[in-house]
Amino acid sequence: MGGFAAILASTCCLGPLVLVLLGFSGAWIGSLTRLEPYRPWFLLFTLMALALAARPIFRPARECGPSEVCSSSLTRRIQQVIFVAVFLLALLAFVFPYLARFFY
Repeated sequence: MGGFAAILASTCCLGPLVLVLLGFSGAWIGSLTRLEPYRPWFLLFTLMALALAARPIFRPARECGPSEVCSSSLTRRIQQVIFVAVFLLALLAFVFPYLARFFY
């Protein structure tokens, strides 16, 4: 199952590579806008996924029993920092198309 997930995750990079190998230029690939009308749905799905991921990361830690396995406070802090970094990158990806016109 992990191998299938890795192959599926690499298709976003493999598709443009195959197009370049077939002779299509990067400028032409950059002008593909067939999925642009679905952009709000992709943004909504991403926000829902981030909200579902944030819930267990930022909820208060519960008390750990003597025979239970619990994460340390350092591990939780690292998870929170990584999540905030991913959230900021996603936010940058959201607003970049709207701000790009000011730079070109």
